[in-house]
Amino acid sequence: MMRTRPLKVALLGCGVVGSEVARIMTTHADDLAARIGAPVELAGVAVRRPSRVREGIDPALVTTDATALVKRGDIDVVVEVIGGIEPARTLITTAFEYGASVVSANKALLAQDGAALHAVAEEHGEDLYYEAAVAGAIPLIRPLRESLAGDKVNRVLGIVNGTTNFILDKMGSTGAGYQEALDEATALGYAEADPTADVEAFDAAAKAAILAGIAFHTRVRLDDVYREGMTEVTAADFASAREMGCTIKLLAICERAADGGSVTARVHPAMIPLSHPLSSVRGAYNAVFVESDAAGQLMFYGPGAGGAPTASAVLGDLVAVCRNRLSGATGPGESAYAALPVSPMGDVVTRYHISLDVADKPGVLAQVATVFAEHGVSIDTVRQQGKDGEASLVVVTHRASDASLTGTVEALRKLDTVRGVASIMRVEGE
Repeated sequence: MMRTRPLKVALLGCGVVGSEVARIMTTHADDLAARIGAPVELAGVAVRRPSRVREGIDPALVTTDATALVKRGDIDVVVEVIGGIEPARTLITTAFEYGASVVSANKALLAQDGAALHAVAEEHGEDLYYEAAVAGAIPLIRPLRESLAGDKVNRVLGIVNGTTNFILDKMGSTGAGYQEALDEATALGYAEADPTADVEAFDAAAKAAILAGIAFHTRVRLDDVYREGMTEVTAADFASAREMGCTIKLLAICERAADGGSVTARVHPAMIPLSHPLSSVRGAYNAVFVESDAAGQLMFYGPGAGGAPTASAVLGDLVAVCRNRLSGATGPGESAYAALPVSPMGDVVTRYHISLDVADKPGVLAQVATVFAEHGVSIDTVRQQGKDGEASLVVVTHRASDASLTGTVEALRKLDTVRGVASIMRVEGE
């Protein structure tokens, strides 16, 4: 039998995502009630600009006092889609203290303070759900946290930022330069006026921290994630990638060490073979591979951003939290029992593509090869082209640690015959 008294929901933020959450709650009210077992009622909407017209939302519900809204005492679930660290952190902890569970899409806050938020939620017996914080509409958090809870996840590899994927896809498919592709992404609404969070990989790094923490049952903070943006990727890099049968993607990579004793989390541009499924992820879409002992290799694909896709994830969490509330239970909280150390980037082993500007004269290749050998970095292939006393030398290594490659490059820069290091890029997905 359906309960007649509605579950009350407070919405913090009514921008692109928040307005879609409110719309779906209204237009799908009967379906949501049937799925939950009780009606859900939008009890208040906290915003910064109350004078703005919000279609479909009763103006009487709108307030600028978010603190008073979460302190009402009759709120069952707080949906936080305002983003940022403060006041979101204080509002979420206050919601727990006043008896409400929380659904959040706040990747930056969860990557920085997820452990503390989980602790407050557990202290007060409330839920903290955040499917929408990573990869938009793609179900990823819940499969990792619940469906694969009995398995051992070894690696999470994927494209988790739609803006950067659009830009790199445009550069690779049309030959456009970085700025030209960014301008198109901005015009289409894929990139913000200030795209720094996306193109410098802050957004992807926050998502990687969340994914690594859940996948490996270990606390991984944003500061633990190696981050390298994609603003230095050039048309020449794409040309080199094509010669290797690759393309370039900004990848989030979370791995368990081979001995199982540590984990790493990193975000950076990488060459990836055209035969790999991630190479065909186009436009602003996201895709994530999860590799585990028993399930093997799983791929999750779909729109990674946007109002409606992200709202879909928020509503999925809202239904789950409301069901828990009716049954008097809570869902899975933080699982950090493994407490594995996070290894530094220097320990990461991968292949590298290095492009050098060198003098076009005999003995250069031998000098370069000697430097690689002295630092324990094995060379897979070398390609040299020269003209008018100058040449380019492209070296692709076998797998080597980041620390050894860094030492190699420092030594190469000291050679008189090396005019400069044009680019260094990792090769993944092989």
